[in-house]
Amino acid sequence: MVLTKPMIIDGRDHLLGRLASIVAKELLAGQKVIIVRCDEMVVSGSLVRNRVKYAQFRKKRMNTNPSRGPFHFKSPAMMVWRTIRGMMHQKSARGNEAFSRLSTFDGVPAPYDKQKRVVVPAALRTIRIKPGRDYTVIGDLANSVGWKHKELLSRLESKRKADGKEFYEQKKAKAAIRRKAEAACASEL
Repeated sequence: MVLTKPMIIDGRDHLLGRLASIVAKELLAGQKVIIVRCDEMVVSGSLVRNRVKYAQFRKKRMNTNPSRGPFHFKSPAMMVWRTIRGMMHQKSARGNEAFSRLSTFDGVPAPYDKQKRVVVPAALRTIRIKPGRDYTVIGDLANSVGWKHKELLSRLESKRKADGKEFYEQKKAKAAIRRKAEAACASEL
């Protein structure tokens, strides 16, 4: 059962664990999933607490030869990728096939910036976390542990948003002209 249309999820303001479990289930069901803006996903708890947790995680390595793993990714997209990998049997044929249907990206790269993106209400921070509680944006956590592309990504995202705004203004102007033309020739129709 392969579902033809891929699901493009906008990761902004989603809780990492909740979104990861929902995505893992969708992947196992045969859905292709693409997650964009992984750098704007969140985890509960303050930045200090999450930095300590990530430091403990980074300390775990193979004693005799650390180059054999486990590997600790610094990119937010790879952090999300690894979290989802931990929620499925990626060593079995079914799990490996399901895992191949996943793509994660920091920001919104070229083919997906002009496609419809969806949110998952069951994983949104505003719905799931009590107001006033601390939370950490994964991009900030990644930046604090050594990810080097935060400035580059913010520059690319600001360009994408400016282009999107310009496109939307043109679309509104076109729609206004069409409404005006329809009103002018309404008596003829």
